[in-house]
Amino acid sequence: IISCGGKTKEDKEPFFPVLSYIKSQVADIDTSLYSIRKLIVVDSLKTDTIYLHRENFRNEAKDFLAIPDISSPSYRKRYVEEKLFDETLNRVLLTYTPLNPDKEEIQRQEVLIKPDPSGDKVTNIIINSVINTRNSSVQKNLLWKVGESFQPTITKQLAGQPEKTSIVKVIW
Repeated sequence: IISCGGKTKEDKEPFFPVLSYIKSQVADIDTSLYSIRKLIVVDSLKTDTIYLHRENFRNEAKDFLAIPDISSPSYRKRYVEEKLFDETLNRVLLTYTPLNPDKEEIQRQEVLIKPDPSGDKVTNIIINSVINTRNSSVQKNLLWKVGESFQPTITKQLAGQPEKTSIVKVIW
């Protein structure tokens, strides 16, 4: 079959650029006057709160800034996008899942968008990733609330050791 050189549906509709979006949010906070707080959850019972210097914000967001950019051409063919509208949440959900989960770090990526006549607004970004090696497993559940906060929940399982979960929330 001879192709006429037209673009397929996949070529016309790029994935939402999550990594670029988060980088723009970080750049905004780098130049803002927001008061930034860091909450550290210890043993699911105790929470410590500290004020975070603006210079340290980018380092705290490192788990978000280090995600693979699945909107790039090299990842694009390895993921599937599903779009749906949730009436209960009044949000459009863009969900990205890998075609071969065993071969990908990002297992699920969701972008929640609030429809608005003056312009749709991204409200939340959720990224679930898993990194397995022979000696360990690291599961990251990352939540970015646009213009408000982010929360990485990281669970590490090392060979022969109990599972450890760390939860940090950064609010601005």
